Amino acid sequence: MLLACRLQEAALSLSAFPHPLVIAHRGASGERPEHTRAAYALAIDQGADVIEPDLVMTRDGHLVARHENEIGATTDVAGRAEFADRRTTKTIDGAEAAGWFTEDFTLAELKTLRARERLPELRPANTAFDGAEPILTFAEVLAIARDASTRTRRPIGVMPELKHPAYFAAIGLPLEDAFVAVLEAEGWAGPDAPLVVQCFEVAPLRRLSARIDAPLVQLIAAGSGPWDRPDLTPGAMLSPEGLAEIATYAHILGLESGLVIAHDCGAPSGVVANAHAAGLQVHVWTLRAENHFLPPRYQRGDAPAAHGDLQGWARALYEAGVDGVFSDFPATAVRARQ
Repeated sequence: MLLACRLQEAALSLSAFPHPLVIAHRGASGERPEHTRAAYALAIDQGADVIEPDLVMTRDGHLVARHENEIGATTDVAGRAEFADRRTTKTIDGAEAAGWFTEDFTLAELKTLRARERLPELRPANTAFDGAEPILTFAEVLAIARDASTRTRRPIGVMPELKHPAYFAAIGLPLEDAFVAVLEAEGWAGPDAPLVVQCFEVAPLRRLSARIDAPLVQLIAAGSGPWDRPDLTPGAMLSPEGLAEIATYAHILGLESGLVIAHDCGAPSGVVANAHAAGLQVHVWTLRAENHFLPPRYQRGDAPAAHGDLQGWARALYEAGVDGVFSDFPATAVRARQ
């Protein structure tokens, strides 16, 4: 009964939205540089229910929307001579990365940078928008959703992903505290706010379950477990015991799509039914149109950047019973739902 109630609780929080949910992954990032105002606005115009910002920290404690805290590939920082000495190499969650990092810049400094397309080889048309927009703060993303909801007269949700909270805490930048502070300052802390929060790490979700009322998403990748719980494998997390444990603090599983339907053979894994039985909804990531990202049966032609049958792939996932999809092309995900 308790597990069923948790599933109903998450459903109630999202009851104003269509089902399955269409989540604009960093905005309509297949058609505009990700995490920009243009990407979020286009996604909303295309019918997305929710916009998704990844959140990282600045040196002076602000949350900004970037795919990673390394911003060499998503901004013009590499061409800015005044920041050349900020280039460095760091180890983030066990992986070495070289470049420029948000935590080495103040918000004012980051605001002088301009966004660029992260995947120019696959999305060359998006490079036409390079340099047009600044980095957005989390508060600005919330304002985009709030204003769009008023304009469109439909709820527009926000589903932030907290990136590397353990890393940021270790360098004296507690991401969770900053996150809750923005929610409270912007009026998004209450149970009626159209907010869902996601993270790959376990401990931040457990702590947030006692601090905020929003549904929480435990993200799970196919190839690795959460950084802060090296004892947990994806298989262990998706076992009956693992699902029951996740259901004690989260409401939704955010799964890499191959965990729901095998990309090589197209066979459903059964994880959706198991998650529902444990009181958890299932969202899948990430639906992209380019052949490079699609399972073989949905690819069309040989060119990695050519678009395949994304609508068919989305429809297959809907038929598998998922409760939401993350897509770089929200218009296609909306069409498939219809």
